[in-house]
Amino acid sequence: MDMHTVVVGTSGTTADDVVAVARHGARVELSTAAVDALAASRLIVDALAAKPEPVYGVSTGFGALASRHISTELRAQLQRNIVRSHAAGMGPRVEREVVRALMFLRLKTVASGHTGVRLEVAQTMADVLNAGITPVVHEYGSLGCSGDLAPLSHCALTLMGEGEAEGPDGTVRPAGELLAAHGITPVELREKEGLALLNGTDGMLGMLVMALADLRNLYTSADITAALSLEALLGTEKVLAPELHAIRPHPGQGVSADNMLRVLAGSGLTGHHQDDAPRVQDAYSVRCAPQVNGAGRDTLDYAAVVAGRELASAVDNPVVLPDGRVESNGNFHGAPVAYVLDFLAIVAADLGSICERRTDRLLDKHRSHGLPPFLADDAGVDSGLMIAQYTQAALVSEMKRLAVPASADSIPSSAMQEDHVSMGWSAARKLRTAVDNLTRIVAVELYAATRAVELRAAEGLVPAPASQAAVAALRAAGAEGPGPDRFLAPDLAAADTFVREGRLVAAVEPVTGPLA
Repeated sequence: MDMHTVVVGTSGTTADDVVAVARHGARVELSTAAVDALAASRLIVDALAAKPEPVYGVSTGFGALASRHISTELRAQLQRNIVRSHAAGMGPRVEREVVRALMFLRLKTVASGHTGVRLEVAQTMADVLNAGITPVVHEYGSLGCSGDLAPLSHCALTLMGEGEAEGPDGTVRPAGELLAAHGITPVELREKEGLALLNGTDGMLGMLVMALADLRNLYTSADITAALSLEALLGTEKVLAPELHAIRPHPGQGVSADNMLRVLAGSGLTGHHQDDAPRVQDAYSVRCAPQVNGAGRDTLDYAAVVAGRELASAVDNPVVLPDGRVESNGNFHGAPVAYVLDFLAIVAADLGSICERRTDRLLDKHRSHGLPPFLADDAGVDSGLMIAQYTQAALVSEMKRLAVPASADSIPSSAMQEDHVSMGWSAARKLRTAVDNLTRIVAVELYAATRAVELRAAEGLVPAPASQAAVAALRAAGAEGPGPDRFLAPDLAAADTFVREGRLVAAVEPVTGPLA
């Protein structure tokens, strides 16, 4: 567990804090302002609970059953029941980092003072996170409206000491046993608290934040691999000139072109070796890399704006307002988050597609400008990277299927009370798969491009210093260079890990300076 501590206040949180808690085990504590806000909002809820007039979420049923007034003696049972009945997820377990993000973001909203939850409930949420206890949450159960209901319910169930959870040692045990082992007392939910623990976009938001972090690394990595492919194909770097991108001022395009230009600085391969096969222009997958990578970068920036707004939000229904009103609303609808999750799946698919096209070009003797077929040592006896490209192509094909938007679908629920839903959780789940696949696709291009650069170097041509640094670091990481055929999967796995951990970017930046 990371000893870094994230302080949860009343006005949202940051993407960096989400990643720190979800992935790196940062500790969580409530600020003094949050403690005060929790107490103030609870006074309002308690006052309303004492009145005879029904208030949604405080003294009524939920969803299509909201018209029933619930008597005082049944309200604690009502809150327990909503958690138990809504913890109805099915399918494989969701990853630990997703569940931690889910719990942390729900705590963020609870701490805002807009939910009416008591301090002891919020503190228990923090204690569970700090103990490394992770509720068992399942793949299916959220429609992305009225919040990520089933996933959040499984988390709330753990707070009650019920259901199953994973301990810090990775063992799944009854949640009550884990709480007891860490000295945590299960919560007894009161008016509104069960509902407040379930009504949020926290799962889809957490996955969006982590996808953005991963995609930032992948887009910078893809700028590097595009530059390596351009270099290996003896292309021209003139298309990367800043003045060309200034006249079409999409921000991401200029950033990607600058990244590529810095990787190629000092290359002895680019633009000078076309005598045997003159060409006026490089293929689109090479020449238009900044335009495609850059458009994806701009989409990431828009998605980050949406994520930032959602991180600053208090999503619950009903909400406690500063003037003492408790009002119903529709802020739990996941449409804003669902749309950008789908947008990111689309640009990820297209980035994977252009990476694969460059890889295929490197392997095709008719288009690689003198490289051996499939970059093989003895073509015919050796198959080289032929099947590595097959694997990459299969991944690209799946990426295209994953790019089909989930948010364009809706299925009615709750006896037609919840008759339009966002499917944001589904959009987030498929984006995680897309990001995972994209990492492998970029890794295959890297592996092919570095082999091609080394083959050029063997001919006496001098690669760019940044290219040499990338090759050396990848080889040190266990992905071997040119030679006779060998068991290839371990090399590709090493390249995958190299990209996934950000080591490609780290390898070239001492030469290029920081890349965007």
